[in-house]
Amino acid sequence: MPEKHFEIERDYVDRVILVCVATRENESYCEESLDELEELANTAGAITLEKVIQNRESVHPGTYLGKGKIAEIKELIYELDATGIICDDELSPAQLKNLEDVLECKIMDRTMLILDIFAKRAHTREGIIQVELAQLQYRLSRLAGIGTSLSRLGGGIGTRGPGEKKLETDRRHIRNRISQLKKDLLDVKNHRDLIRERRKKQGKVKIAIVGYTNAGKSTLLNKLTDAEVLEEDKLFATLDPTTRQLILPNGTEVLLTDTVGFIRKLPHHLIKAFHSTLEEAVVADILIHVVDSANEQAESHIRVVYETLEELGATGKTVITVFNKIDKEGSNKHLEDYNAYKTLMVSVKEGTGLEEVLDIIEKKIQQDKILIKEVISYDNGNLLNQIRINGQIIKEEYRNEGTYIEAYVDDKTYGELNKIKTKVLI
Repeated sequence: MPEKHFEIERDYVDRVILVCVATRENESYCEESLDELEELANTAGAITLEKVIQNRESVHPGTYLGKGKIAEIKELIYELDATGIICDDELSPAQLKNLEDVLECKIMDRTMLILDIFAKRAHTREGIIQVELAQLQYRLSRLAGIGTSLSRLGGGIGTRGPGEKKLETDRRHIRNRISQLKKDLLDVKNHRDLIRERRKKQGKVKIAIVGYTNAGKSTLLNKLTDAEVLEEDKLFATLDPTTRQLILPNGTEVLLTDTVGFIRKLPHHLIKAFHSTLEEAVVADILIHVVDSANEQAESHIRVVYETLEELGATGKTVITVFNKIDKEGSNKHLEDYNAYKTLMVSVKEGTGLEEVLDIIEKKIQQDKILIKEVISYDNGNLLNQIRINGQIIKEEYRNEGTYIEAYVDDKTYGELNKIKTKVLI
């Protein structure tokens, strides 16, 4: 019989009130964060009825909101016929339970909402494993505060012994499942590492597309490589990274990878579960940072992306920032990214500025390569082929003693050249 996996409950809320507590730390961007929460709710299929902000010195440790604001929201639930509340922060088990008891409706937090979206969007085996792992880790830390049904006693077949609480049974099932998922994810990670090692041996430059979710990363990959990745005007339209070969105008072959979109308050459960996927940005030689110039929060999005890259350990990279969607009304053509190697305005959808993007990539790669003028004997055909694939050929001609070649090559290829005895022509 096939193994029966423990599945967590999926909660769907369709008519919601969004709630945020504005403290000294977040009051400057609380409204922006709540607008983004509305986008997330819309992506999950919910309708936002009202947005509520409470100004407090700090979040209430027991109920998230103050007593008066809870009473106000209870009235709103009745008046608007809301089915649930979504809080803009991650709630503790106690906050979750206490709010449910007082408001008598389903309570979700930002993390639960993002996890739900990820569960709908994941399609590959790796993506599905990563999402389920993040969901279970999140649920495990909150079992103690979820509902009174978990306090019922159980016994007999299917439990560890008479008197075991359902809470303990669920916790044991979840831990077993988490352990299995981690093993499965390790297998997938090892497979991904083998692919990366194979690509590394090919010597091709690796470029990762990063940016805030819904900035146009997948559209850029499709435009440049015909990758046919899903494009949708919703947050987290694609989760699974896609790598395609890109041939630059000068003939140089590079690898271009689309990555998971970043977002403010990205749950740590997801960062941990998706670490092998997000590593694509860590191992890349060049990062293309896509920014939605038509978004009013573009500047804060830039900051979030760099903070996430720092958390991943992907700092110190060459960053080419493209301010996308300049064809849209209201796009900001005065945006700056002072951390970038180069910046430019583009419309990926219209194809405007993409030639400049490729030109900048070419010039950067060429800067990092060494000019060689060599005669390579005919019995070193593999090395010559490596130069043709990974280098930039300037001149090539056949001679009696071998192939004369002038090209820009990387350090690895230059090292291979030094190992063979050839005549250098200057």
